[in-house]
Amino acid sequence: MERRNLVDAGPIVALLIADDEHHAWAREVWAQLEPPVHTCEAVLSEAQHVVRRLGGNPLAVLEFQRRGVINVAFSVEDEVARLLELQRAYANVPMSLADACLVRMTELQAHSRVMTTDLDFRIYRRNRRQLIPLLTPPGI
Repeated sequence: MERRNLVDAGPIVALLIADDEHHAWAREVWAQLEPPVHTCEAVLSEAQHVVRRLGGNPLAVLEFQRRGVINVAFSVEDEVARLLELQRAYANVPMSLADACLVRMTELQAHSRVMTTDLDFRIYRRNRRQLIPLLTPPGI
């Protein structure tokens, strides 16, 4: 079965912001991935916010969606109970809605991995005990 690539906000930001410490890694990885990568709306919102804060063009995030590079493949409405459970379980981290959505997406898609620059994904578990396969920059 083909592995589904899920993307967090960090790699989107890293691709769009040349000064990001993970920019070179992001360019290399994005060039190797077969589109689309999958995500949730919360990740797109977070990425736009960070890109804007760093002086980039937040509209570029939605351009990825429009061009089919990124696919929104998740409905918060359908998963509220599990998202609440995840956020309560990781309240000490704390877990953002975007992170909870990605963890839930890995539960729904057994053959998936999360492309992220977020160390918290080393803490999170899918299905309560399973490590989440990750695609991260060296040292993360």
